[in-house]
This record gives sequence, structure tokens and C-alpha cells, in this order.
Amino acid sequence: MEKGKIVSLEDRIPKIKEQRRKKANRRLILLLLLFFSLIIFIVYFQSPLSHVHKIEISGNTFYSDEELLSIANLSKDTNIWKVDEAVIEGKLKKLPELKTAKLQVHLPNKVSITIEEYKRIAYIKKDKKYVPVIENGKLLNSVDENKEIPTNAPILIHFSEGNVLNKMIEELELLPEEVINSISEIHHTATETDTYHVTLYMNDGYEVSATVRSFAENMAHYPSIVSQLEPGKEGIIDMEVGSYFKAYEQEGADEDEEETEAEG
Repeated sequence: MEKGKIVSLEDRIPKIKEQRRKKANRRLILLLLLFFSLIIFIVYFQSPLSHVHKIEISGNTFYSDEELLSIANLSKDTNIWKVDEAVIEGKLKKLPELKTAKLQVHLPNKVSITIEEYKRIAYIKKDKKYVPVIENGKLLNSVDENKEIPTNAPILIHFSEGNVLNKMIEELELLPEEVINSISEIHHTATETDTYHVTLYMNDGYEVSATVRSFAENMAHYPSIVSQLEPGKEGIIDMEVGSYFKAYEQEGADEDEEETEAEG
């Protein structure tokens, strides 16, 4: 063995001691870090710092933020670690107006709730109250009679629960939103030949005579039909068989002629 590569035991002992001391120091530092981290976590968990500080709710129109938080039993006094996403989502999904409800926890102290609601297809007028009909065909609780007349969906008048109403809702679901928004009222005006006959009063002043059986198919062409009419000239658009327009003035003139002939 070459002389230059021989290391005496006396020379190795200090190095071994130094290595052991460094290992002991690292172990001590790690233990201290774990200890203080545990202390900090316990203090944080037991203090208001771990409470929900911010709650964001989006997508809700039927219920206020306060109503949803009350139903979810969630507040700024709730510990962030005790927020159970599945339980809260389950409570919110029981509401008939809600299609989906998604809750997310954002550490250290923020919660967000995203709501997707069923669309209100129409309102059924019963006495002085308006009962909302949502896109899954369900009727909701009545709107308070002292509130303003709903403007975000057509009002169904003289409809009773049954085949005609169910078919009407199905047809409304098929209509483009542009057309639905243009309808003010839909009256069930059954005739001897058509129990599905309806009369519509549009927001632009026109009256439409139609049948529920082919309602969506015919009403989808409403914007195109109106665009071809003389601006400002109101009247009745008949969509039962084909489509044609009859101005109110013309209808009045015909009645005058009939009265004149009868007198003569």
C-alpha cells in the first residue's frame, strides 16, 4: 500500500465526530421544525384564523346568498376544516330550482359555491298568483301576489294541469330563447275543432293565433315573419295552417262592412 494513501486512526476520529455532530444537529433541527409546525397548526385550528373568511356564490337568481348559506348551514363562524363539500352540495341539490351545485374549499379560508339553475320556461296565472314552470316541467311555489308581474318568461293563462299544459311546456322548451323572450302571454283558447288552440300576445304588439300541436315548429319562424311586415302596423298573425297576417284596421273595416250590409 502506498504511503501517501495511509490515514491514521488518530486523523479519522475528529472527522467521524464532526460528521456525527452534523447529523445530530440536522436531526434536532428537523424535530424542532416538526414541533413548532405542530404548535402553529394547533393554534391556527383553534383560533378564528381557521374560520371561513370569504364566501363567494355565483349563478343564483331564485335564492339570495343569505338563503343559500342558511340552507347549507355555512357561515363565517364555520371552521374551514369542517366544511364537507358532499354534504353541503347534497343540501343545495334538494332545492327544486337548482340543476347543479358545486362547492370548493380554497385554503386557507375561502369557500366558493357555483350554482346552475333550471330555466323558468313560463308562469301559470292562478287567481292573482303566478306559478313558475321550470325547464324540467315542474311547478314551483307560487310567486307572492304582491310582487310585480314576471317579465322573464311568458305567462300561461287559462291552462289547467293535463295534456295541453304538458304539451305546451314541451313546445316552449324547443323554442329559441329569442322567440320565448318576445312572448308576453299565452292564453289557452280552445275551440270546437281544436282543444289545443292558443292565442299569444307578443311584446312587440302583435297577436298570434296558433295551435300547441305544431307550436315550436311554427313559432320558430316568428322573427322572420315579423321582419317582413310593415313597421308599426299591428294585427293578428295566424299560424294554425301556414301563416298569414291580418291588420287590426282591416279587421275593423270588415266588421263595419258587415254591419252596413246587415243594416241595408
